[in-house]
Parts: sequence; structure tokens; C-alpha cells
Amino acid sequence: MSQWRRKAFTLVEILIVVVILGILAAIVTPQFANSADESRINTTSYELTRLRNALEVYYSTVGGFPDITAGDGTWGELVGSGDFLSTAPANTWVGGDNRRVIALDSTPDTGFQTSHGWIFDGFTGRVWAGGFDGSDRPFPKP
Repeated sequence: MSQWRRKAFTLVEILIVVVILGILAAIVTPQFANSADESRINTTSYELTRLRNALEVYYSTVGGFPDITAGDGTWGELVGSGDFLSTAPANTWVGGDNRRVIALDSTPDTGFQTSHGWIFDGFTGRVWAGGFDGSDRPFPKP
């Protein structure tokens, strides 16, 4: 008696595998999207901490705040000298061309925006990340 040996998958088996892969993709894809946003938030929070620490060291060393002007990454003497910050911080939560732009104001943002990456108060030396509230929590993107 000869034995019959199957050499290929049936259409039903292939369809079952495709359906299972589709279900797994539907479960995993949103988790990757959320992790990208969490990464941008965490990076911006780190940059904000680094910036605040550099401002504190600058203030204790020089006795005042650096001459910071509104614009694209113009942190004055804080950046480039090597003593405080080697590069201007970037706000990855805001992203785009304005991630390094500094706005001069005495209050943090009240909602998500894309016009600036940082807010600096020259009188108090306080700094906030653009798109974050006064408690350093990000506003949701629209």
C-alpha cells in the first residue's frame, strides 16, 4: 500500500495564517505609535532638564542669566562655550523647523503649538518646553 504525502498547504490553512497575522498586526501597530510619542516626550523632558541645569550653573558662575533673544536657538553664551551646553536643545515634541526656536514670555504654553520649541523668562530665568504646561506635562497633539 502506498502512502499519500501532502506537498503543499491548502487554501484554508493559508487563509487562517493570514487572518492570524492580521490580528497580531492590529494589536501591535498602535503600541508602536504610542511608543514613538512617548519617546519624543521623554527626549523633550530630558532636554528641558539639561537646559534648566545649564541655566542654574550659568547663573551661579556668572551671577546672572545669559543674554537670550527670541529666535532660532539663540541661547547666547549658554551654548557653544563648552562650559554649559555644547549644542542648542531641540524640542522633539513640537518637532519640525521650530523645535529650537525660543519665545520670550513669563508663562508656559496653554495648549499644543508648533511656533516655538522653548519659552524663556529673562527676568526669572525660568524656562519651559513649548507644547508643555507649567507642570511639564505635554499637551496632546491635535
